[in-house]
Amino acid sequence: MTKKLSSSERHDSLKKLSGWVESEDGKSISKSFQFRSFMEAFSFMTHAALAAEKMNHHPEWTNVYNKVHITLTTHDCDGLSAKDISLAQVIDEAAFGFLNPCTTDQTDQVF
Repeated sequence: MTKKLSSSERHDSLKKLSGWVESEDGKSISKSFQFRSFMEAFSFMTHAALAAEKMNHHPEWTNVYNKVHITLTTHDCDGLSAKDISLAQVIDEAAFGFLNPCTTDQTDQVF
């Protein structure tokens, strides 16, 4: 069974995350994202879903047009675990790529 984070572990972990809000009961964290379009929001969700599947830890989320709201909790321990913190970090990295696209002309670049 997955270990539930203690109150101090939750607070220390949340300091490493930007914009994630702890629920009043301390059992989950959540964050909302807004993208430029539905397609961008859906692409982000697909990217996050693939990462979540690799981690075998799946978010609770909703999508309305260009907005995505995510809640993370670990049902096995009825609260917040290190899995949630790790997935939040992966989700933030994915969102950063979608919300901060490269703005320089890279047509001559070879990748």
